[in-house]
Amino acid sequence: MISKIQKVKAEVAKVVVGQEKMIDSLLIALLCEGHILIEGVPGLAKTTTVNALSKALGLNFKRAQFTPDLLPSDILGAEIYDPQNNQFKIKKGPVFTNLLLADEINRAPAKVQSALLEVMQEKQVTLGDTTFKLDPPFFVMATQNPVEQEGVYQLPEAQLDRFMLKILVDYNTKNEELEIARRISSGNFEEVNAVLSADELDELKANIASIHVDAEVEEYMIELVNATRNPKEYGLEEIAEFIQFGASPRVSIDMFKAVKAMAFMRGKDFVTPIDVAYIAKELMRHRIVLTYEAEAEGITTDEIIQKVLETVAIP
Repeated sequence: MISKIQKVKAEVAKVVVGQEKMIDSLLIALLCEGHILIEGVPGLAKTTTVNALSKALGLNFKRAQFTPDLLPSDILGAEIYDPQNNQFKIKKGPVFTNLLLADEINRAPAKVQSALLEVMQEKQVTLGDTTFKLDPPFFVMATQNPVEQEGVYQLPEAQLDRFMLKILVDYNTKNEELEIARRISSGNFEEVNAVLSADELDELKANIASIHVDAEVEEYMIELVNATRNPKEYGLEEIAEFIQFGASPRVSIDMFKAVKAMAFMRGKDFVTPIDVAYIAKELMRHRIVLTYEAEAEGITTDEIIQKVLETVAIP
């Protein structure tokens, strides 16, 4: 079944050059039924990647551009009065899809953000007196632009915690950018074809659930999470003053699922600490709250997590 994953990645690579970490993370979140937050400057193929992924999987895809004047009904849908029939009818919003791109989520006010996050958690929408279950799979990729300064509403920590992974997307390499420019100028992009059905996606999920995790590796993951909450117990006094709140319990839950998907994508039937280290920053960087001292000294959550990874003993 691992060949199916490679086929999906090959289809996405037809229109997306590089950005392997983002593609891997999207697949991990999709296979684990989680959601993903991506931060990066404009023009890094975030929208193109999700669109290509939906085509390769044969899934429905919709995009919602978040703006300061957006209303919850613009995302969820609403009851609309039909004067011809003298009755209300339901108009469903863009959340009724399989893959939803919530573009620049931090530009919408808190009421809209919370409406989307509730759907992400419950996977259902209530319009009027009727509750609609969303068709599986339902996957949200939200983006935020770090260069925006005006009209931005930062996601609160409790809402960030709903995202399984947070990915920081960097610029392409010079060779990759050259390839992108050549492809776009010549229009040399192949068509993305569906190579995975919904039934095959469910089969992949079942295979991932059966991936073996040793008790020692499970304990190692819990130790990593606990080290962000009680750094002094692990001899990490140097970072203790920089952490206001450590990683939340959702990190442990998501980590146990994500490392299995990571191992599966690497063609293994068991999890190693390498799988844990590969995905640890994406799982925790948005779930650790730093102190003002850390911000003043320019300390990032990635640096904190790296120190934890270097210190906690590997089984």
